[in-house]
Amino acid sequence: MNKLLLGIDIGTGGCKVNLVDIDGNWISSGGCEYVTYHDYPGWSEQNPEDWYGGFKIAFRNALNSKKINPKDIIAISVSASTHNMVLLDENVLRKTIMWTDQRSREEANWLNKNYGEEIFTITLQKASPTWSLPQLLWIKKHDGEIYKKIKYLMFVKDYIRYKLTDTWGTDYIDAQGSLLLDYKKNRWSDRICKIASIPTNILPPIYKPTDIAGNITKKVAKELGISDNVPVLFGTSDTAIEAYGAGITDPGQCVVKMATAGTVNIFTKKPYPSSKSLTYSYVIPGLWYACMGTNSAAQSLRWFREVFCDLEEKEALKKGESIYNIIDNKAKTISAGSEGLIFHPYLMGERSPYWDPFLRASFTGINAYHKKGHFYRSIMEGVAFSLKDCYLEVNKMGLDADEVRFIGGGAKSEIWREILSNILGKKVLVLENDDASFGSAMLAGVGIGEFSSFEEAVRKCVKIKQITKPKIKEMEIYNKTFDIYKKIHDGLEEVYKLLAK
Repeated sequence: MNKLLLGIDIGTGGCKVNLVDIDGNWISSGGCEYVTYHDYPGWSEQNPEDWYGGFKIAFRNALNSKKINPKDIIAISVSASTHNMVLLDENVLRKTIMWTDQRSREEANWLNKNYGEEIFTITLQKASPTWSLPQLLWIKKHDGEIYKKIKYLMFVKDYIRYKLTDTWGTDYIDAQGSLLLDYKKNRWSDRICKIASIPTNILPPIYKPTDIAGNITKKVAKELGISDNVPVLFGTSDTAIEAYGAGITDPGQCVVKMATAGTVNIFTKKPYPSSKSLTYSYVIPGLWYACMGTNSAAQSLRWFREVFCDLEEKEALKKGESIYNIIDNKAKTISAGSEGLIFHPYLMGERSPYWDPFLRASFTGINAYHKKGHFYRSIMEGVAFSLKDCYLEVNKMGLDADEVRFIGGGAKSEIWREILSNILGKKVLVLENDDASFGSAMLAGVGIGEFSSFEEAVRKCVKIKQITKPKIKEMEIYNKTFDIYKKIHDGLEEVYKLLAK
């Protein structure tokens, strides 16, 4: 019998699963996309049943790609994007408001105006539409009949684990993402629940990410072909676990993610709370990380592809290759700086460092000379500039790193790796496996004791694939272009607010 660890990640754009053996070898993976609903400007919702259906497809894909026996699976762990609530009585009550949703800005403003300092002291966070608390207040105000029916509040990964095990609970990192946790006491804040008139009995029990929630149910085991005595961990948030999958074990290390959204995460021995960042515990006890997030990273290129790239889609289908290979090749023909074309990736407002839901995406500097390749490259550069905007806020906190570990879909692009390295002026490391489901599989091994420690799992599983170093000439071009990028934001900030109205 080959002992396999199953990691599941319910990402914003789709589900990904990874299978890893107890010697640290990657065995197989599978994926499946699902729909995000944008019914009104600034809205972003998903159907929880789509996640579970997506998991089953991704799981079957992983099994079939290598003809794997599901009976070989000995432990499971689940991760997902945080902040997103699943509300239930006995069944799901409504679609889930996603962390990219901007509808609850009035509720966030009310919280900051009346209780901002108190909430920040308790949670280390500033309220914004990203967080569960303002979203819950919006539901209470605008969907009151649904609100009254809530018996159980879960987060995304907890709902999938509930489907697998019939257990209710969450981990302390996902709980921090709600804006309802007292970080010092590591329990739900009675004070914040009182401020928002939220009944504490709807909030889940809190555990460690490595705690075992229970075994997979016989019904689900039969459906998936897995043994019904397989333990399922509580798991944790995608940002924390993908950093673990990238090999983060020490303070001073940095992970840059470029997936649907983008993040810059610096790891520390103590919390560094800031109104312009997110502050979280890490899966390894005693470590924290400061997280700066940009709302639209690889999503920006996906959006452009879906809206403007019908011809490229047909070309990719004809050639039997990925459309992103075609996009990369055209972007490579354009010089650094995209010959004066600058993109701001504010498709869903922006988080760090502006926390401004009114910001909008824009191309600036278009002239008749520009072709498709210029737009492709300017999107890649604009996303990397946004990540630099985040990184500079980290520097203001007195934090820095010599190198960054680059993960997410954007890390698979050679041209995007080069752009990021030159814009940040940092050595960029890419891993053989870098997504949250891979980290979740590692965590499963730690939780059941197949790996003796967090560090042993990293030593066995994490492998560096490639290193990209910055080039002086391109760095100089990008430093000058970034100054203009900042001035465009400053000049259009009020214009974006007028457009949003």
